[in-house]
Amino acid sequence: MPNINDVKCMLIIGSTSGLGRALALSILDLPSKPTVIVCGRRQERLDELVSSHGADGRLRAVKLDVNTDRQTLKAAIDDITRTYPDFDAVMFSSGVQCGSDFSKPETIDLDGFLTEIHTNYTSVLMMITFFLPHLISLGESGRPTFLYTISSGLAIMPSPSVANYSAAKAAIHSLSMALNVQLKEKNVHVVEILPPLVESELHDGQGTTEKLSKVWMPLTEFTKLTMEQLITDAAQIPIGMVAHLYQQHEAGRMEATNKFFEFQKAQINQ
Repeated sequence: MPNINDVKCMLIIGSTSGLGRALALSILDLPSKPTVIVCGRRQERLDELVSSHGADGRLRAVKLDVNTDRQTLKAAIDDITRTYPDFDAVMFSSGVQCGSDFSKPETIDLDGFLTEIHTNYTSVLMMITFFLPHLISLGESGRPTFLYTISSGLAIMPSPSVANYSAAKAAIHSLSMALNVQLKEKNVHVVEILPPLVESELHDGQGTTEKLSKVWMPLTEFTKLTMEQLITDAAQIPIGMVAHLYQQHEAGRMEATNKFFEFQKAQINQ
């Protein structure tokens, strides 16, 4: 299976901070010298990235807010495709996280939950749908293309304190496996990254950063371990303690999903 060293131009959604930013800069430093297009809603951070790391012209920036309506999001994706027709890979790194306690249902912020689901799952599903015609076209021409999703160890073992976030990441996990099977014959390669708790701004809004900083994986360590796996042919990349959870609960599921898909096709064609 092709890997990240085959990427010529990668678009990274949600790359102005945290995991997305760190991975964008590491991918920019690959010996293959791909073009990297960073995307996010904060223009000042995009400008800082390009001014600090874009001297050779391989780092570009596009302002994009995933929390918008379907038509606006599709128009933005269509514009990106017209402006950068050479891109052959997309990574989805946007994310928000809300705490919750369902034993106190009066405290549940349903509007916040809907935003969380949209940012972490629904917008990703829509963007994949909008990007696929371009990626499939390139793939069928003989050039490998890629979708990189970022789920979480919480997709395997949910955290009750962030129940909605865990559910959204479980959806990304399931979607990634299904797309991996559906798209492989189109030369579109789906790679899922499953991080543990990692140093991030994600927790600032909940006021849990100080507490979690005592146990999270440093961002530099996460980035190093992830990049080591991205240059392999792995379709699923569990990092740190998630690797143990993966082996315990998920090993063989991708192969089983593929066999189930083949079984379904055979049944339909009978």
